[in-house]
Amino acid sequence: MTKKMKSSRRDFLQHSLLGSAGLGLGIASTSEVQAAPAPNSAEPEITQSVDVLVVGGGTAGTIAAIQAGRAGASVLLVERNSQLGGTMTTGGVAYPGLFDAWGRQVIAGIGWELVKESVELDGGTLPDFSKVPQRHYQNQVFTNQFLHAILAEEKCGKAGVQIAYYEFPQAVTKTTDGWQVDCVGFGTRRRVNCKQIIDCTGGAEVVGLLDLPRLREEERQPGSFLFMMDKAHEPGRNQIHRLYVHGADSTNSRTVTTANLTGRQSILTMLREKKGRLMHLQPETSFRESYRIQGETLITVNDYSSGKKFDDAVCHAFYPVDLHTKNGVKPQPLKPGIVPTVPLRALIPKGSRNLIVAGRCVSSDRLANSGLRVQASCMAMGQAAGAAAALAAKSGTTPLEVPLKEIHDLLRTHGAIIPGDA
Repeated sequence: MTKKMKSSRRDFLQHSLLGSAGLGLGIASTSEVQAAPAPNSAEPEITQSVDVLVVGGGTAGTIAAIQAGRAGASVLLVERNSQLGGTMTTGGVAYPGLFDAWGRQVIAGIGWELVKESVELDGGTLPDFSKVPQRHYQNQVFTNQFLHAILAEEKCGKAGVQIAYYEFPQAVTKTTDGWQVDCVGFGTRRRVNCKQIIDCTGGAEVVGLLDLPRLREEERQPGSFLFMMDKAHEPGRNQIHRLYVHGADSTNSRTVTTANLTGRQSILTMLREKKGRLMHLQPETSFRESYRIQGETLITVNDYSSGKKFDDAVCHAFYPVDLHTKNGVKPQPLKPGIVPTVPLRALIPKGSRNLIVAGRCVSSDRLANSGLRVQASCMAMGQAAGAAAALAAKSGTTPLEVPLKEIHDLLRTHGAIIPGDA
């Protein structure tokens, strides 16, 4: 990597982390806005019915919810944190990749629409996908994480998606026509009757609540804490730092707490040793790996690396096999012309009905997952899951029984690229 390229990457990262905020400056202005009363805000217990419940408002879940809403389904999106975007926003990895392969765009649709609008509104630039870069990261798209989260909310609103922050399922029960899901948040107990569930929790946590099989190795890739530090001997030169948190585990609130405490304490020690100023810190660890589902199909690293065209492919994925370890990471680029695909059956927990997943919990082996887990691919999976769930809810069936042509046609209507089309 050249010095110029390093500088450019640092500048982009600094922009995505801080935007145009002037740290250390006084308050320039004060504005006011009146929040509208929330529906049933005085009631601690709520019961509602929707067509589709999306659990997890991260990279995949946000796009799944928007797609289902645009397809005419009534949608509730439950997110246990305070904003949408997950790894891209709360985790700070605000450079989703990759949308292109070998000189052409292979992932588009709602995720690309959101990313493109975010870049344009922020005054940024987009890569030229017609040019094949020497290194894969040269075609990363850098976004403003704060703007991305706000635009995602706006798009959800326009699609009719209701968002419930600070809530998460506590129990999931089968019903005659779908599911009863009991969610809990502070001051809120919500019972949701829905026809379809889309699990976009990253670790397939709804699948786990249902005691359906999940996959995970004993060793997991490290999590990352992103922060910015101004060193005492280099004032004014803010630098982005990444701290690997080895053993980071996103299984439950206790393990996430441990990862966050460990990372923050290490950053504090570093600041004291280097006599630096902490200029920015992401609010939590960004996790790379957790549980994956045992799906109706499992994507192997051979499937991924050979670009296998599955009969029920719903989207592309593209990224090197990218396994992070204690010894670092040595990406294994795909061979020229290879573009992996994701089958619908890899999004369906084995033996389940009225349930679909999207994102890094896709049914895959560990090495395949290290390439599949990146944001652009997760957005594509999310849109496919949203389309399948909305169509299943409309026809009173389960996602795997929806004719594949109907899923493809709906995805094309909303800008997605279907394997075989390009």
